[in-house]
Amino acid sequence: MTGQRDAATMQHVAALPEMPGWAVETVDEYLLRLASQRNLSPHTIAAYRRDLSQFMAFCDAAGVGSISDIDRALVRRFLAYLDASYARRSIARKASAVRAFFTDQTRRGVLEVNPSERLGTLRRPRTLPHALPIRTVREILDGMTDDDPVSLRDRALLEVLYATGLRVAEAAGLRVDDVVGVEFLKVVGKGSKERAVPLGVPARRAVQAYLERGRPEMSPETDALWVGVRGGSLGVRGIRRAVRARAGTFPHAFRHSFATHLLEGGADLRAVQELLGHVELGTTQTYTAITREHLKATYERSHPRA
Repeated sequence: MTGQRDAATMQHVAALPEMPGWAVETVDEYLLRLASQRNLSPHTIAAYRRDLSQFMAFCDAAGVGSISDIDRALVRRFLAYLDASYARRSIARKASAVRAFFTDQTRRGVLEVNPSERLGTLRRPRTLPHALPIRTVREILDGMTDDDPVSLRDRALLEVLYATGLRVAEAAGLRVDDVVGVEFLKVVGKGSKERAVPLGVPARRAVQAYLERGRPEMSPETDALWVGVRGGSLGVRGIRRAVRARAGTFPHAFRHSFATHLLEGGADLRAVQELLGHVELGTTQTYTAITREHLKATYERSHPRA
């Protein structure tokens, strides 16, 4: 299975930007180790390869013919080059890819000196997730009262997204057997990490209505939970279109709302981390800034001497 995944990964990146011949073997070996050890998706590995290809092409243009010839000054020049053309978020991502590659090469003894050391870390600008107000979510869900198959499906879909905080790809991967007669969804998230997420009563009722009166009318040709009007599975793009049509936003807004509303209701931060499937607690802590803003607004609105 690992060999098949590695082959699929490298097939996925085969059509990516050209990399200098002297760097291809070393970089591709590194990416295969990365995919295997960290269980990263082909899309993530492709992003790493794009960033490393750009860096290696920059070095090649500077006259470098070997990875061992790259020094700290050249890495600094690359970052300066990026600074003139890219947003800070993109620069931080590319710098991180280069730093991780050289750290690996140094740790494995391929290089004696890490040319990316002591370059500092570009902090990505923090952007707070956009959460919908509770009242807005309630109005969206309670306003979906039509009884046709697509409306039943979309009501169930939005209820599940808000009740569980699933990523859109996780929601798209659900099968009928995953939701029948269960109070907890078993979800396989990023890095093949499995977690259990409660499925609330309103979501279970909406799913049951969809399975009984909506999905059968679509003549499903798959065991996927979400199906389109022609019976095929509803993928990530289809889910995004459905959410946009019904709620005027993206599926991830329901994930943000799920986390924010839990924290505003007093949920423990680590419990929310587990429910979201975050590896790092710091990722979940982003939501605490939103709840602080909520508390501040409530205080200023309610306290007589705010």
